[in-house]
Amino acid sequence: MTDATTTPRVLGATPAAADGPEHVTEPVAYDAILLAGFGGPEGQDDVIPFLRNVTRGRGIPEERLEEVAHHYRHFGGVSPINDQNRELKAALEAELASRGIDLPVLWGNRNWDPYLADALREADERGFTKLIAIATSAYSSYSSCRQYREDYAAALESTGLLGRIEIDKVRQFFDHPGFVEPFIEGVKNAIDELTQKLPGLDPATEVRILFSTHSIPSSDAAKSGPAERGFGEGGAYAAQHLAVAEVVSHAATGGTVEWDLVYQSRSGPPSMPWLEPDINDRIAELPALGVKAVVIVPLGFMSDHMEVLWDLDNEAMETSDENGLVAVRVPTPGTHATFVKGLVDLVLERRDGVPVDQRPAVTSIGPWYDVCRPGCCENVRLGFKPAAAGLAP
Repeated sequence: MTDATTTPRVLGATPAAADGPEHVTEPVAYDAILLAGFGGPEGQDDVIPFLRNVTRGRGIPEERLEEVAHHYRHFGGVSPINDQNRELKAALEAELASRGIDLPVLWGNRNWDPYLADALREADERGFTKLIAIATSAYSSYSSCRQYREDYAAALESTGLLGRIEIDKVRQFFDHPGFVEPFIEGVKNAIDELTQKLPGLDPATEVRILFSTHSIPSSDAAKSGPAERGFGEGGAYAAQHLAVAEVVSHAATGGTVEWDLVYQSRSGPPSMPWLEPDINDRIAELPALGVKAVVIVPLGFMSDHMEVLWDLDNEAMETSDENGLVAVRVPTPGTHATFVKGLVDLVLERRDGVPVDQRPAVTSIGPWYDVCRPGCCENVRLGFKPAAAGLAP
């Protein structure tokens, strides 16, 4: 144990994680799994209130919210993300039952019903005091990791359950085989589909794989991951995506098909630098390079939610068609059996205190930390707020 007078302790953690080891190798008897989602509207009347929740504190004007609302209204005001989390919850429960593991799965969202606070109240009512959280985001950045941890802390505080319920989290799973293997399978299938659609197509010279993820402010990207890892301007966020893309490309094509990491879903003002290139801009450049077809891989996403359906299946497909390219979009992991099994394996890592050298990771960057390091994934504009499952600040 570390001297708590000199080392910041971890807010709301179990005793095994409270002093902030990089990897927890002490077994923990968790009572339940907390599946933490982003949340989404489930009707037209929900759309604007939901978007206000998502953008609270950012000063986003109402007219910009109305622009984004159009995407949701196109689908009847219903985001697919909640049903996808219901399906994932059911799949996790089935996988746990098949292995004889008695761990209930609670579900709570950051931005819409059911909220994380609702899930914690349910946990308290059922007598659960030790939760292991799975955030529905695989990579390291403020919006994909620390913001979830801040919301765990805020939910503990708002419910009065801080000190009564403890929350740990599984490591970021960007390079866990369970997350990566469905993408490898998807790219292989996409290449096969393209060669059937375009007889004589040479994938090595006429196909480009576009690995797409959510763009984030460049300042947030630079602060993603621990500073001492020295990931450079794109931080851990870009480095993790690049490493996984390399693995997927090599496993699916033997490294014979060229690929790019591209970004989508930018929402910030033009004056603020965000990660680039935009997927549509890159698609428009490809015909001049002799490319005839593209494989679009939603590498940054777990399920086919709004950014995938609108920005990829709608806008990126339209851009491909306008530029004379045949495009195939690879599925997200969703409830793929390999992915669901991998999430349960990640829970068991923490339950059983699995040693680091026995934890699977397909890149040299991982296995990632169980307890986030001090200052990890800072929000440059808002500063540090209390966050669970990591060392302060």
